[in-house]
Amino acid sequence: MANTTKLILAEDEPALGQIIKESLETRGFNVTLCEDGEKAFNQYHVVKPELLVLDVMMPKKDGFTLAKEIRDIDDTIPIIFLTAKSQTQDVVEGFTIGGNDYLKKPFSMEELIVRINNLLNRTKEQKATEIIKISDYTFNFPKQTLQYKLEDKIPLTHREAHLLFHLVKNQNKVLDRSLILNKLWGNDDFFSARSMDVFITKLRKKLKKDNNIEIINVRGYGYKLIC
Repeated sequence: MANTTKLILAEDEPALGQIIKESLETRGFNVTLCEDGEKAFNQYHVVKPELLVLDVMMPKKDGFTLAKEIRDIDDTIPIIFLTAKSQTQDVVEGFTIGGNDYLKKPFSMEELIVRINNLLNRTKEQKATEIIKISDYTFNFPKQTLQYKLEDKIPLTHREAHLLFHLVKNQNKVLDRSLILNKLWGNDDFFSARSMDVFITKLRKKLKKDNNIEIINVRGYGYKLIC
């Protein structure tokens, strides 16, 4: 990989931050290391990165707060959280506020690199021009919006857009739960499955104006978008 992929790494443990930075740079990434959330937010505007790796527990501004502020101005940049926190509600919160992946400490560098590359590849997929009709809704995948007839556009988060994209591509077929969890969340563990359920509920609410659209749970298999 050419040294053109710019990342911001926000990690308040100096030794760990330096190890991660150097490991990523040996793989060709251009990494800006920040020791707190405030510096990471400032550098986001300067560096214009393609992906963010954020520690959750940081001084001045924690990773969740930083992610919320960035999501207010950028719906598409991939965000990976690094954390020692393992409570279910913490994992769900991380995904709900716009995180794309969640890696628990301690972790292997190889796993982090695989997750970074997967997110970057999905972002390239998103940039493809793809405007899809779902009954009376218009789904603009690149811009991550839904529009019911001529009403105002509804913004989607990065993960909502990708999940809906795969549901639509498998319209009237069962979307395998394990496959989509591994593709979008990086694994199919309990925490990821709970997070996926949250996003399915959000999509149902955003599609509720059209009675011809339904997302059903096929117990033991996955979800099906019926239209």
